[in-house]
Amino acid sequence: MLAVLRNRTYRHLFAAQVIALVGTGLATVALGLLAYDIAGGDAGSVLGTALAIKMVAYVLIAPAIGAVADRLPRRALMVAADLTRAGVALLLPFVDQVWQVYVLVFLLQSASAAFTPAFQAVIPDVLPGERDYTQALSLSRLAYDLESLFSPALAAALLTVVTYNWLFTGTVLGFLASSALVVSVLLPKPAATGSTRPGRVHARATAGTRLFFAVPQLRALLALNLAVAAASAMVTVNSVVYVRDVLDRPAGAVPLALGAYGAGSMAVALALPRVLEKVPERAVMLRGALLLGLVFAGLGAITAAGSGSWRWPALLLVWAAFGAACSMVLTPTGRLVRRAAPAEERTAAFAAQFSLSHSCWLLTYPLAGWLGAEAGLQAAIVTLGAIALAASAGAARLWPSPRRAAVGYGPSVSPRPLTTARRMAHDR
Repeated sequence: MLAVLRNRTYRHLFAAQVIALVGTGLATVALGLLAYDIAGGDAGSVLGTALAIKMVAYVLIAPAIGAVADRLPRRALMVAADLTRAGVALLLPFVDQVWQVYVLVFLLQSASAAFTPAFQAVIPDVLPGERDYTQALSLSRLAYDLESLFSPALAAALLTVVTYNWLFTGTVLGFLASSALVVSVLLPKPAATGSTRPGRVHARATAGTRLFFAVPQLRALLALNLAVAAASAMVTVNSVVYVRDVLDRPAGAVPLALGAYGAGSMAVALALPRVLEKVPERAVMLRGALLLGLVFAGLGAITAAGSGSWRWPALLLVWAAFGAACSMVLTPTGRLVRRAAPAEERTAAFAAQFSLSHSCWLLTYPLAGWLGAEAGLQAAIVTLGAIALAASAGAARLWPSPRRAAVGYGPSVSPRPLTTARRMAHDR
């Protein structure tokens, strides 16, 4: 897998991604402490609102950036996003009002919504080979998982010697280093995008979304995104509830639970490059999504059990299974989007995937929190588990198998001459 790092351009871009992720992780810890300083006991509601603002920024900004990204120098766009994020992080230690936190979080996440789709779209051009690109996707998944483990540990270590405001300094340095690494390489030029008339801007803003609804495999990906969002929301929102309230474990056990989720995800990400050489994406992704329903059932059994020392290791196992199943869906996603979108629409397609997937989290995060708090954890499990199961079944129906659909369109798409996107979207 590490062989792709011999490519200098990809090596620098991957390093930029890792460093920026660590900076973001430090900011997440510092933002929680800042919210507590400002709002005290209401810090949870402040962070919940900030998380919702983050998702709204992702949903609204990514398609708009995707509409114009291919007309801008890729490197300049990514560097500008990094510098914007660094500037916002520099201002965060000086805020003393809740509304200021909300404004800066929106600006920070808007810049991320510009950077991430552009970064995702350039990697297939840097690594055109299918095997190299698959390895890059697995490395990217590992980077996210390792960040979720490493950043809190680093933040905890730093907080023993400095105040939390210095964590924002680490965030600034991370984004500055990321921008320097992007500047240090020459990026391939995107394919020609056709007409640049002003009247086409709105059409380009929605091009990626229209592509998702036109291609059966991408329609299935929408459903898969919802299944993953249901599972990951349960883990993200309710881990602390399970550890502290249900199982009566100490606060230090919360990172262990989240680490189990990350460990399951990393194990699958490491194995998938070889698996995908023999097994098509459809089989891997649909099995991962269907596995989520079984894992929700296991979580329900743990929750229903009144007591027992076995419930703690069982929860770790369930969280690891959630991570593994989500990784089975998420890791091959880039391969699917790359193949379904022609080169000139690739940035718009990745922007649409970024926006639409976060729309799912915008739905499932509040559900996981509100249902768990108001109706109990079993209600949250049943609801989110039903969403995951229905979305998985829908994805299996929407994604035509090779035996029942011609390449590029399924039964819901009337036979007609294939567009470039449909010709490139096949079941592998």
